[in-house]
Amino acid sequence: MNDKPADWAFFDEALGVGLQLGLEVDSILFREQTEHQDLVIYQTAQWGRVMALDGIMQVCERDEFIYHEMLTHVPMLAHGKARDVCIIGGGDGGMLREALRHPVDRVTMVEIDDSVVELSKQWLPSISDGAFEDPRADLVIADGARFVAETDRSFDVIIVDSTDPMGPGEVLFTSAFYSDCKARLNQGGVMTTQSGVVMIQGEELTTTVSRLGEHFADAHGYIAAVPTYAGGFMGFGWGTDDTSLRRISEDVLRERFTATNLSTKYYNPSLHRGAFALPTYIAERVEAGK
Repeated sequence: MNDKPADWAFFDEALGVGLQLGLEVDSILFREQTEHQDLVIYQTAQWGRVMALDGIMQVCERDEFIYHEMLTHVPMLAHGKARDVCIIGGGDGGMLREALRHPVDRVTMVEIDDSVVELSKQWLPSISDGAFEDPRADLVIADGARFVAETDRSFDVIIVDSTDPMGPGEVLFTSAFYSDCKARLNQGGVMTTQSGVVMIQGEELTTTVSRLGEHFADAHGYIAAVPTYAGGFMGFGWGTDDTSLRRISEDVLRERFTATNLSTKYYNPSLHRGAFALPTYIAERVEAGK
């Protein structure tokens, strides 16, 4: 399918609170109702290719690096010695790509919808950038919540790259799921989660911090600005029993960053520290969950 829509030229996502995201569309490259959701891939005029699930923006070629770098490198470099990593969701492969830039032994990616993986490989190959072919990549097509509840494996870092808390992603925001993640973390492990655009979905971050706090000694949040996740700062949930990890010094982070030889377009050690310095309205959302 390569035709420009006849009656509209924008992908419009209603974001709530009287706000709407519109991206100019050149064509619809692909559309399919998968087993789990309505999946559409658009070619946009200035933002590259875009994937939407059930009408909600998931990934955009032009700014995806911000989200993927911050949800991955913050926990990985705070931990400093992660060898076994688990990604829940992340079917486009961007999180897998970033995690494999670290000296890990294995990155297990658990995605519920194999169509997302295969279509991302076909239509959005720049996002995974060959990560699925890396021998350290372990792709599991399964329900992420069931996987962490039933596996006997353990991990140093768990990254939850989920859709919003509705449909197949809803279970990935529950206290039971966070409890199972805690049980799968090695000592000193850390988990991070996608927690919505705070100005619009503030209760999502509050609830995430509250539920993480039921299981972790340090439950908190941090932020990044991702243009196509419109509405202000994106929130990320943070959970660990090692209370020192959130306070790792910039000097130590810089040593680890340099030693890993990472090449990033958004993340840097100074920004890592600054991401936990929250605007007041976001800090209030985090504190409300504690």
